[in-house]
Amino acid sequence: MSRTIRRPRPASRRAFTILELLIVIGIILAIGGLVLVNVLGASEKADKSLVQAQIQAFNRALEQYKVEMKRYPSEDEGLVVLWNKEQVEDEEELARWGGPYLKEPNTTDLWGNEWIYRNPSEIEGVAYDIVSIGPDKEEGTDDDITSNDGKSGADGEPLDDFSDFSPSGS
Repeated sequence: MSRTIRRPRPASRRAFTILELLIVIGIILAIGGLVLVNVLGASEKADKSLVQAQIQAFNRALEQYKVEMKRYPSEDEGLVVLWNKEQVEDEEELARWGGPYLKEPNTTDLWGNEWIYRNPSEIEGVAYDIVSIGPDKEEGTDDDITSNDGKSGADGEPLDDFSDFSPSGS
């Protein structure tokens, strides 16, 4: 009897090299980074939209207040007067107060900042300003959201853009 000796076959190479693994990990990280940037950007945009919706609710409430009280709240009364009758400064006007003008008190914006209410407005031709100082918590920066965002003057320029005005008025 003859015996056949079988030699083991060399194993096929089935493993990944370190370089291949690093390339795959790099691709996964790059895709993950793109997804994260898009998700964070969408979240920031959604937050700003929510704050703009809150400002619109204030605008509607202020218009209702004006119809009944024949004026907008003073800066001292603030936005609190929209849900708290005790904030009305003039006792003779208390009988006209028909609020609350908002269903729920809303003293802070989405980022926990107190709303800023100015009456009169800092912008000519506008009765009042409502301002959220935004996520950076600093007034006067690019992330501020105001009741005047998107409004424009007769010339089509944004109301809050004073860069074209010179002190001499020319």
